[in-house]
Amino acid sequence: MISRRLFVAALAVTTWRPKVLHAASPAPASDGELVIATYNLRYAGDLSPNAWPDRRPRVKALLDRYQPDLLGTQEGLYQQLREIAADQPAYDWIGLGRDGGSRGEFMAIFYRPDRLEPLEYDHFWLSDTPEVVASSTWGNGVRRMVTWARFRDRATGREFYFWNTHLDHEVQLAREKAAELIRRRIAALPPDIPLFLVGDFNAVATANRAYDILAKESGLTDTWFAARERRNEDVNSFTGFGPLRHEGQRIDWILARGAVEVRATEAVTFRPGDQWPSDHLPIVAWVRLSP
Repeated sequence: MISRRLFVAALAVTTWRPKVLHAASPAPASDGELVIATYNLRYAGDLSPNAWPDRRPRVKALLDRYQPDLLGTQEGLYQQLREIAADQPAYDWIGLGRDGGSRGEFMAIFYRPDRLEPLEYDHFWLSDTPEVVASSTWGNGVRRMVTWARFRDRATGREFYFWNTHLDHEVQLAREKAAELIRRRIAALPPDIPLFLVGDFNAVATANRAYDILAKESGLTDTWFAARERRNEDVNSFTGFGPLRHEGQRIDWILARGAVEVRATEAVTFRPGDQWPSDHLPIVAWVRLSP
């Protein structure tokens, strides 16, 4: 039975119908493989053509195409998440607003219950008082948090953790302190259970102290570099709804700990109707938990 610690939003499950992947994306997941993703959705606050009602069908088309088993989202507001869930009835989701309850942005975790069974989940805030809802103590004007869950893979019986976060976009000290807090909390978990840490870290991979703390000093591996195949490896993961830039500045990461094989990873440049679904690119990884 799932341990319900704070809040969960769950929606109906229907039959999942596979759809064709984009020609430039890796082959569909093989038996025992998991497709995991991180995606900053961009909150609902822009004008057309980037207003949420315009972007909603683009997000749907992207998720239909890539069909992740597990997706960590950032910036989504409660109504946005409800609409995504309505568009993707094969998913359930876990989340709590960073301002408490349904208020503020969520670090939501969408998962396919036909494949994954949630065993426990919780949330904490990136501050000196992480158990205090909506706390912020490091000079950042925006509250930051982690939502995490432990899952059992119904296909293999393996258990693993999935952590989802969004570090501050302005204050480097807050990013570093958040990374240290996450590092300490991950270190306290059973080391034999694999773990994924995903999110928008607002820090360029390999070029920021927060990355060093998490990807070099925490026993975590960046799946981007561990992958046997990388797609669109020179693109920036933040577009700002503008032209795609080829500087290799990836601020959205999927890190892993434990016996995890990474077949492929991709910075998704799919643009339905030649319009971006969000101001970030989703990062997708095709992984397998080793026996």
